[in-house]
Amino acid sequence: MGADRVFAYGAAAGLLGDLLLGDPRRGHPVAAFGRAAGAVEHALWRDHRGWGVLHTAVCVGATVASASLAASAVRRSPAASAALTAAATWAVVGGTSLAREARAVGRALDAGDLAAARARLPHLCGRDPHALDADGIARAVVESVAENTSDAVVGALVWGAAAGVPGLLGFRAVNTLDAMVGHRSPRYRRFGWAAARLDDAAGWPGARLTAALAAVAGPDPRAAVRAWRADAARHPSPNAGPVEASFAGALGVRLGGTLSYGGRVEHRPVLNGPGRAVRSADIERAVRLSRRVGLLALGAGTAGRFAVRRILGKGRTS
Repeated sequence: MGADRVFAYGAAAGLLGDLLLGDPRRGHPVAAFGRAAGAVEHALWRDHRGWGVLHTAVCVGATVASASLAASAVRRSPAASAALTAAATWAVVGGTSLAREARAVGRALDAGDLAAARARLPHLCGRDPHALDADGIARAVVESVAENTSDAVVGALVWGAAAGVPGLLGFRAVNTLDAMVGHRSPRYRRFGWAAARLDDAAGWPGARLTAALAAVAGPDPRAAVRAWRADAARHPSPNAGPVEASFAGALGVRLGGTLSYGGRVEHRPVLNGPGRAVRSADIERAVRLSRRVGLLALGAGTAGRFAVRRILGKGRTS
């Protein structure tokens, strides 16, 4: 069995595992990485970019090196390699947990229980729920589903297709580290700079693929492309912009606008201005679109690996 088929079978099994099992309640590998990264931060933290670069290099480098050693150890066994790929894929993707949390907020909104929806929202994103009405909460959920489709599913599959198990685990390490130290708080403005910039770079291809697949899989491809082209660059995040704009156009809704993080108010540009306001029913539509995008990303990553191998093979024989 070739490496391309190993990735295809392993990644498909890992996605199926996520669909059937979701994230483990205890002992999640990403949580273990977070604890280790926190310990490294405790030892290295200084209010300086250079120390942040070192922290990022140690955490991400150790993850990639460990994954490379594990992949090398099972390289001669296709079955073991596929099993390792499946385990790594299951560990790093989070589509089922994303859908579960989004639907929990949606059910609370459908029941008219705004207090329950506000209590549940922090499980999904860092938005201040007390500053939001029902429509604002629904909008926050749809935005989070869109962004996390890229961060928690597609981005990992892109790097897995490109670099196997080290790519899968390395991407999740970068993404997790950014969530821990990459925000602009007084403590992390300098120390977290490297993690934030590396996450922007690592997330770039997955975000564009997510936006493209949302246009393909969504109910309104033209509107998705139009919103992506018109509004994505106005978003403060280079990767969330294309994804959220494409989802907004595909679903026919309006995202962006004023929001609040921990009492700090941000006035973000509106994405897909011609769309309507988000309603609670759009949460389920966004979740289903996210699922389709994730499956298409697996197909795109597998097809890309086969295509590259075929091109390289022709180049060597010509």
